[in-house]
Amino acid sequence: MAAIRHQEIVRLYADQDGESHFEDITVTLEEVDFAPPAAPLNVAALFDATSCSLVSAGADWGGDVSHPSPRRQLFALLVGTMDVTASDGETRRFDAGSLLLFEDTTGDGHKTKIVEEAMLLSVALGSNFGVSES
Repeated sequence: MAAIRHQEIVRLYADQDGESHFEDITVTLEEVDFAPPAAPLNVAALFDATSCSLVSAGADWGGDVSHPSPRRQLFALLVGTMDVTASDGETRRFDAGSLLLFEDTTGDGHKTKIVEEAMLLSVALGSNFGVSES
């Protein structure tokens, strides 16, 4: 079976008026001699990270009030389900395995509802992701 060559990431960003929106991003993984002498792996160099944390939330967490992201961060949902609503009104559901890039650090922010107890890996980002605001 061939290795995965593309990965979908959902980006949540604020426009110049402060309204948050979703954008779908496809990242291409290139073959890299990652761990010689082992065979090459497919890799996408995404960004510089400043910290990495595990975040846990139960269904009673109060994220259903509008809030901006406290920093640029990539969430990898390890366990559970959550709904995120952008300030433009669009809601998306994220299940285990989802990747969500939070860049709505200004403006109206978003709302988060934990549907099923969640465990996330949060990677705080440096400035080198290479995604421009729409």
